[in-house]
Amino acid sequence: MAVSSCPCPKYVAALSSSFECRSDPSGTGQPGHHGRSSSSSSSSRLGAASFLGSGLGTGGCGGGMSSMIFRFPPNFVRQLSVKARRNCSNIGVAQIVAASWTNNQPAGSTPAAAAAAANAAAAASASASSLPVAEFGDEVAVVDGVNDNGNVQFGELTTDPRDVKSFLSSDGSISIHAGERLGRGIVTDAITTPVVNTSAYFFKKTAELIDFKEKRRQSFEYGRYGNPTTVVLEEKISALEGAESTVIMASGMCASTVMFMALVPAGGHLVTTTDCYRRTRIFIDTVLPKMGISATVIDPADIGALEAALDQNKVSLFFSESPTNPFLRCVDIERVSELCHRKGAIVCIDGTFATCVNQKALALGADLVLHSATKYIAGHNDVLAGCISGSMKLVSEIRNLHHVMGGALNPNAAYMIIRGMKTLNLRVQQHNSTALRMAKILEAHPKVKRVYYPGLPSHPEHHIAKQQMTGFAGVVSFEIDGDLMTTIKFVDALKIPYIAPSFGGCESIVDQPAIMSYWDLSRAEREEKYKIRDNLVRFSFGLEDFDDLKADVLQALETI
Repeated sequence: MAVSSCPCPKYVAALSSSFECRSDPSGTGQPGHHGRSSSSSSSSRLGAASFLGSGLGTGGCGGGMSSMIFRFPPNFVRQLSVKARRNCSNIGVAQIVAASWTNNQPAGSTPAAAAAAANAAAAASASASSLPVAEFGDEVAVVDGVNDNGNVQFGELTTDPRDVKSFLSSDGSISIHAGERLGRGIVTDAITTPVVNTSAYFFKKTAELIDFKEKRRQSFEYGRYGNPTTVVLEEKISALEGAESTVIMASGMCASTVMFMALVPAGGHLVTTTDCYRRTRIFIDTVLPKMGISATVIDPADIGALEAALDQNKVSLFFSESPTNPFLRCVDIERVSELCHRKGAIVCIDGTFATCVNQKALALGADLVLHSATKYIAGHNDVLAGCISGSMKLVSEIRNLHHVMGGALNPNAAYMIIRGMKTLNLRVQQHNSTALRMAKILEAHPKVKRVYYPGLPSHPEHHIAKQQMTGFAGVVSFEIDGDLMTTIKFVDALKIPYIAPSFGGCESIVDQPAIMSYWDLSRAEREEKYKIRDNLVRFSFGLEDFDDLKADVLQALETI
């Protein structure tokens, strides 16, 4: 808490009784503005002169900063959980204070109660090793349980994030409460999840460390291996996906590459699809072969090609986006999973375009679902992250390699994604509605040659999309009836969307893939290998008013 000067008496009187300051110009404990006796003020100061220092300023009510005396709530010390302080020692003091105290002492409590609380806290620390332990996924934290005044609603974490569905039935409620309402690794009264900014966690005694190493004790150890804030995000995503476990990483590409290396052995084989995020394809084509890993590339809807690849190779992994980028092709997840499982192959679906609200890949039979959480999950064009959800066994294999490779998500980014997910369900509904209505308008427009959107009957996998999706998300790809320059003219005439990569945020974004993602290739190469034509536009419809977006797109089309 930064204070520049002592507030005036009127302001002091307006402060809450649970946190007070007063002027003591002499610094000797004599009565100040509140008229307290010397003995009373002395005990409430808690060594304010030494805490604040004598050279922090001389302005204010004539006494300088050293005369500012703070009286914390009587139960302040007791409210600081022993284990919260141990495992989260680097949280900012302001965050701990905001998260941990509740002044519910009886009226008339004296400052002496604070000293008694301090003694109680010291006694509690002596028996800390006997406190209950909770596990979440394969990352764990020590949790105190409900403290003695009942301020913490839940003192234990669920062992399975899917348990949240026992009392929450909709994705809207789950995205708000999962990982938080049922308890978390930081014992706190705060509604929002605190940010734990620490790179390491300490052990009080070597015996505790040995118990941890020999798996008799569970705790965090190092920031790359887990963080209480990040774990809340993982639990929230697991609940939405119906997964046993989720691992979160620094970006979607980080999640993809670590997943490939963890699950496909050296000399192994994988199957993927033609339409794909280009950086993922580059990794499959150029990096995996150095490990002896080969790949078969098939059309997303070509079941016969998949069967042939499974028969001719020992396939370790099938990986595809669904819908794909940028043509929004859809894989029949249930059918593909059935075929792959017969041959012992793992199925991983990148559901970034679909979102975990519109499509439940695990429920359809996939083993893993991957997201670039940068997009719809975070939803505000302000953070990078990637995640993989699935069984504890498979996610643990990926997590183990992730701990070696690095790519840990910053806890501040995790907090931003947790906050963004509170509105995930509402945002996705708006994206779905706007994109479907705009896709129909674009398809009917004479200056648009073709529209790619799984919600349209004209889409080649519309029948599959209807079966496995509840909505078709917010990205619409379409081809302008014209050449490269005509398409550039259309894009430049748009006033609302930003010309940028990425999608899934509140702001609309538009790009021309031939320029944004494939400009380094010749026109013939990008059309022959990737089917990317000069007139292709990818439009991510944001949360702006539909009528505004409609008017903007129509006026831009009129310019060409």
